[in-house]
Amino acid sequence: MHRYLFIGGLHRSGTSLLSRLISDHPQVSAITGAPVPENEGCYLQGAIPHTALDGAPMRFATDPRQHLVEGCRHDTQAVRDRIEADWAPWFDATKPWRVEKSPVNLTRMRLYQQLFPLSQFVVILRHPEPVAQAVAKWLPDPPERLVDHWIAAHRQLEDDLRYLHAVCVIRYEDLCARPARTVEGLHAFMGLPPHPVRGALRDGNADYPVPSWLRDGAAARWGYGPGHETMTWTPHVAHPLRDLREATLVRLRPG
Repeated sequence: MHRYLFIGGLHRSGTSLLSRLISDHPQVSAITGAPVPENEGCYLQGAIPHTALDGAPMRFATDPRQHLVEGCRHDTQAVRDRIEADWAPWFDATKPWRVEKSPVNLTRMRLYQQLFPLSQFVVILRHPEPVAQAVAKWLPDPPERLVDHWIAAHRQLEDDLRYLHAVCVIRYEDLCARPARTVEGLHAFMGLPPHPVRGALRDGNADYPVPSWLRDGAAARWGYGPGHETMTWTPHVAHPLRDLREATLVRLRPG
């Protein structure tokens, strides 16, 4: 029987990169070659209405209509069955794990936990200032407002984490600094043996000038400070099995 790992995070936070690294494992399948943006499964299913407006960058995560939780109108067996049927052609049926990467998973984890009880979740964060700079070309909002959206989105995430049984929150910066160790930790989170990560990753934050739009303390919960500052931070890991939880933390902790 297959299991799902759902990856979510704001646009330009590294969700596509992370999906590729995790799904390189021989026991993991991911959506590839789909006629939709970034092979995102949210566009390949007809159970939950989804258009470019529903998943609009720096809009969806603070839209109450996009925050799908247990007991909402989509929490039905019919929705689960339709999603499974729509996604099935895009996955390798011989592999036990299926990785589905869509930024909007950030706001759907509580619903997906109800629909797929054995599912697990990974959220990737990236410093709000580079995220704001990366998405600014798509939006008319001033960077300060985009940073405020980042803060509000992750405040909601922090509340949602209390309801999730198997979830791991990592940072883009740590993935770039320690790709092999980070991916090994995520495979451990899935109960999989290690699989090598080849080559180094380049931290794209260096592509942007260093502003100071972030207020002191606004994102300190996640180890971020003004001016692209990234502080030491311990990833959030929850898993019902203590040995897998501890194995994940050992690999993801800095140092």
